[in-house]
Amino acid sequence: MKITQVIENVFKKYLPSPFTIAVLLTLVTLILALIFTKPIDVSVGNYSLEVLKYWEKGVWNNNLLVFAYQMMLILVLGHVLVLSKPVSNLILRVTQYCTNTANSAAIVSCTTMLVAFFNWGLGLIFGALLARKVAEHAQKNNIKLNYPIIGAAGYVGLMVWHGGISGSAPIKINESGHIKGIMNSISSESVLAQIPDIIDYSQTVFSWWNLLIFLIVLLAVSSTFYFLGKKAAPTKIDLPEYKMDVDEKAITKAEKLDTSKVLAYVFGILILIAFSYRYFDEIKALKITPNLINLFMLGLGIMLHGSLKKFSKAVGESISDVSGILIQFPLYFGIMGIMKSTGMVALISSFFVSISTATTLPIFTFFSSGLVNIFVPSGGGQWVVQGPIVVESALQLGVPLPKAIMALAYGDQITNMLQPFWALPLLGITKLKAKEILPYTLIAMVVGSIVYLLGLLLF
Repeated sequence: MKITQVIENVFKKYLPSPFTIAVLLTLVTLILALIFTKPIDVSVGNYSLEVLKYWEKGVWNNNLLVFAYQMMLILVLGHVLVLSKPVSNLILRVTQYCTNTANSAAIVSCTTMLVAFFNWGLGLIFGALLARKVAEHAQKNNIKLNYPIIGAAGYVGLMVWHGGISGSAPIKINESGHIKGIMNSISSESVLAQIPDIIDYSQTVFSWWNLLIFLIVLLAVSSTFYFLGKKAAPTKIDLPEYKMDVDEKAITKAEKLDTSKVLAYVFGILILIAFSYRYFDEIKALKITPNLINLFMLGLGIMLHGSLKKFSKAVGESISDVSGILIQFPLYFGIMGIMKSTGMVALISSFFVSISTATTLPIFTFFSSGLVNIFVPSGGGQWVVQGPIVVESALQLGVPLPKAIMALAYGDQITNMLQPFWALPLLGITKLKAKEILPYTLIAMVVGSIVYLLGLLLF
């Protein structure tokens, strides 16, 4: 497809790395602050220093740094769970039902989206490994298969994750005081009085309308991949076996302790007991937080790996996933510090309010969020930068906050099918190229966008 080749060339030639984009966005924000928010009676030099102070204060915002660490753990622990033997065995069982391109694409896309709805890090790596193992299964059993379609199907979990349990926006607004915290010094007292302490999952992720939208996306995208697979010509597959979980023999006493199943199970059970005691009431109230998810995955991960050595090795394999979050998030926090302290958030919100109604604001939010995601390929980073604008605009126009925030989440996740940043782990595991999966992920993006937009209009 020529259009996908054009898109790939544009990304390669004109779009720098996400870290470079974060630096450029920082500089652009500094310049815009000087142009639009400088008081008349303050010199450019003095105000520049003041804006830099806002930036530095934002970079080291303690609450946001905790948020960054929470997001890194969600990705790493999700990856760690996929590398465990039980999940590896599950993947191998699923591959037995993949007998042609059509049913393989439907199975891979459906299971990947279900897993990603629970945890985006888990879904990202699960989908990649499932696609790889389906191809190996086809290769071993002489099944004719279109591998790029299967690879694309393994990536579609990234178009549902932000509306799921580990979505950055819904999970943070479920923390006590988070929304008011990011809106302090931005909104007026009358607007702040309208902000709830939390917005729990019964209003967002587990609301009937979000679950219905997810179910329709699940069926529509899985069906789309099935029909794509029906018409696709088989491709050549030449892959060595990907080793997911290998047992290692212990020799020394120290190694026996490292590989002890008893120690791993005891510690894992202790973590899960602490998890149950601490979060039982929150789970009943659908108050799902990053700490809740991470503590559960930590205990479960240690138990599923069956030894501290295997768990540590899986963490080592997974840690490279978070390099982007580690270095980019502080820059996004700095951008937010400038926008918040200079009043830019209020200016941008006023613009959206002037061109929107209560009906159209979620639609504008969806499209703007999708556009921002191309330049800020991180749901957490995007929430920090764009979240206050969405909240302020929604409150001024009387749009329910859960709907406005989920519109941001939908727009952010859908253009992951266009933005290749998060596809890099999948491409590394499957040995496919971006241009091979892009034609099919673009089709999934169109199908998903139609469902999300109709959902925002109808619900």
